[in-house]
Amino acid sequence: MTTPVSSIRNLGPAYEVACARAGIHSAEALHALGADAAYGKLLKSGSKPHFIGYYVLVMALQGRPWNDCKGEEKKALRKRFDAIKASCFDNERSALESILDEIGVIERRPD
Repeated sequence: MTTPVSSIRNLGPAYEVACARAGIHSAEALHALGADAAYGKLLKSGSKPHFIGYYVLVMALQGRPWNDCKGEEKKALRKRFDAIKASCFDNERSALESILDEIGVIERRPD
């Protein structure tokens, strides 16, 4: 038996839908992935990057209130968020250019 993602404190139905779109279909799968890998999957599946959404996930997986993240811990999470975001997006292209490139509409930029 699996437990819904929305059963995790701070994660509601909208987060559950986003997780399902990313291929994460249970609270157990989300815990097994961990916050960083799960958030990367969310971004790659079309979720917009948002720092609060990331740290809410981190706090949720730790069983903490979403607004419990402060000070140095929050600064450290911001660095992790920025790294995850950078690994998921080509920063040299706009989102539209990246999509057009993916479907072969524009010429690839040389590496």
